[in-house]
Amino acid sequence: MERLKNLSLSLSLSLIYENIYEYNITYCISTDKFEIPIHLNIMTEIEKLDKIAINVKSRKLLLKLLSENPKLDEIIRNSNNETEALVGVRNWILDELKSRPDTFKFYKSKHSSRDSFEKLEWREYAYIRILDYIDNAGSEYADLNLRGEIAVSNPIKLIWLAATHGTGGAKPDFFEDMIRLFRQLTGKTKLEIPDTKKVEEWMERYPSGLDPRIVELRNENKERILSLIIKKIDTGEKKDPRYKFSPGMTAQEKLQLAYEWWNESLFHLRFAIRTPELLNEMLGNSLDPDTMKILKDAEAAGIPFFVNPYYLSLLHVRVPYFATGADLAIRDYVIYSSKLVEEFGHIVAWEKEDLVEPGKPNAAGWLLPSHHNVHRRYPEVAILIPDTVGRACGGLCSSCQRMYDFQRGNLNFNLKKLKPGEKWPDKLTRLLGYFEKDSQLRDILVTGGDALMSSDKSLQKIFDGIYEMAVRKKKMNEKRPDNEKHAEILRVRLGTRLPVYLPQRITPELSKILAEFKSKASEIGVKQFIIQTHFESPMEITPEARQGIQRLISAGWTVTNQHVLTTASSRRGHTAKLRQAMNEVGVLPYYTFTVKGYMENSHNFATNARAVQEQMEEKRIGQISPEYYDNIRNFPLEAEMMAENIEALRRFAKLPFLATDRNVLNLPGVGKSLTYRVIGITRYGRRILEFDHDNTREHSPIIHKMGKVIIIESKSISEYLRQLDEMGEDITEYEEIYGYSIGQTEPRIPIYEYPEYDYNVTSELTNLKVN
Repeated sequence: MERLKNLSLSLSLSLIYENIYEYNITYCISTDKFEIPIHLNIMTEIEKLDKIAINVKSRKLLLKLLSENPKLDEIIRNSNNETEALVGVRNWILDELKSRPDTFKFYKSKHSSRDSFEKLEWREYAYIRILDYIDNAGSEYADLNLRGEIAVSNPIKLIWLAATHGTGGAKPDFFEDMIRLFRQLTGKTKLEIPDTKKVEEWMERYPSGLDPRIVELRNENKERILSLIIKKIDTGEKKDPRYKFSPGMTAQEKLQLAYEWWNESLFHLRFAIRTPELLNEMLGNSLDPDTMKILKDAEAAGIPFFVNPYYLSLLHVRVPYFATGADLAIRDYVIYSSKLVEEFGHIVAWEKEDLVEPGKPNAAGWLLPSHHNVHRRYPEVAILIPDTVGRACGGLCSSCQRMYDFQRGNLNFNLKKLKPGEKWPDKLTRLLGYFEKDSQLRDILVTGGDALMSSDKSLQKIFDGIYEMAVRKKKMNEKRPDNEKHAEILRVRLGTRLPVYLPQRITPELSKILAEFKSKASEIGVKQFIIQTHFESPMEITPEARQGIQRLISAGWTVTNQHVLTTASSRRGHTAKLRQAMNEVGVLPYYTFTVKGYMENSHNFATNARAVQEQMEEKRIGQISPEYYDNIRNFPLEAEMMAENIEALRRFAKLPFLATDRNVLNLPGVGKSLTYRVIGITRYGRRILEFDHDNTREHSPIIHKMGKVIIIESKSISEYLRQLDEMGEDITEYEEIYGYSIGQTEPRIPIYEYPEYDYNVTSELTNLKVN
């Protein structure tokens, strides 16, 4: 013992939990070059968790798992420790794969293809997942859902601990996932893809906002909201220099004038709801006490409220028999969850662009002219966020990707302070100079906030700046030889949710500005003009939204949609119906995003397995055959006829909708992808996914250094299904969801590809610094 006091011991956490039950842990004493067993009177956090007894429900599920799988039961009971259990299960699965060489090849491959993914049989998903679990047994991950706590995945060990000692602390959701995994492995569960008729039956559950019965309900809501606003103006509670009544006006005259105000976007911004009490009052005091407590706690925590009267009128107060639950996807965007309130103040940035330091490259290696105004992930495109009211939105989505910035106070709804200052024009010129001098940028996405929150005057200045920049970039290319020429501007995009939140903003005047810019920019080689909006539910496609979309299309702009697959919108048939309803008004689906973020967004998070299930089982009925690719590639050339061209192709190809979107997750830092494998699972049944980058598009070279991306989901599949059950869903319709443990990013539809140049662009990457 005296000698040991003079030795410096290097303690390894991995060694500690390798022999977690023995505590006779062997350390390498490098100074003497031999190993000494030392009994340590310490216990790691992992050890403590492994000592926790499983509960009664977990015990019953464990017994079901073992009784259904005699081979697994034999391996577990004949193993003296978890290592023997791991080896036994691995040998079992590898023996099964001897007759499946293609499956083994997929399992061993570092980068899989869409073709090889689509050839996998249902049981083969399970073979690969079990081997991935074993390969990653004992791996530790910082779980940002739990504010950085270490999560360890070792499912076979947890089964062994539970069966041998009744410990391990694994929860029922973990065992439920294991039961489904081994049923898939043994072929007890089969994949049954629903036919088109079944998917269309699910779609019929959700009316659109153009349904005459829904329109009538919204008119009732509008009158109730306007009557309350009139009352508050009359009592002096609300004062506005523009929106006021003349003395002597009758109640009917006031209501008639208020109806005229309703058609002005400024009215909705001025009278936006900013407190829980007013929100409840405008909803006819229909919110229950529990919801009101959450909203008041949210206000106390500093989460802003901003819901404009128009969007609020889309929520049901009197739930109709024919549309029960139809507004849930909208409601969950307005009503905050208890998890968001709990986590606000502790939210960690998902988007690594939010953590950019001035003068240093961002997570993708790009050097930027401003860490607030320009975001960039890819070589070809960068985001421009103007210093205008465009930094705000027409409302705050509860699962907003910028909630981290609201937490920091960088974003708010103080619209007066967000008006552009005197220095903004000079700053805009400098920022656009970045696009002008970059070798690869050909696509500028103006967003925020919300691009259309900027006034017409501000938008006109932004368009003028983009046009002048594009002209200068084109002229500079004239001096460069072929193969050294820079990419010229081909695409201009506006990111906006106002066609949904506040369609009154899309006026004939705005349409004229858009049309004039397109006409002028087309002459210098800009070929694609795109509005990226964000419809979340078919119930958001209202007569007002349809009119706004028609005005955008009439200006010659293509309108595409980025949908977020929340729990409510992930219900069977909901997203398929949204695609159909958007097509009918001339909108093309672009992306269907998994909810990003951590525990703050867990209420709205639908698992990535559901995203793959939706892709494989529902979206497939709108899949476009390659024979129509040339047809759809030309749609933007006749953008004014978009609705008619979409309808014609749907009829000719006999499709209920055009599935032009890709289901993806926006990865932290670099890229979008749905190429993943489930490589681990926590004691609580939350899955650990390893994502690969989308190999169908260009990336920053940094991805070769970054490697794959680990994502720990914020809820288990069982928890997700319980949430659907609470929404009234029949969860037996989702039976196969557990099996979707592998995903593969879909190919891009040609309509979203960049046009080709008539010259060769340099391979040089400027504004890039990769250590």
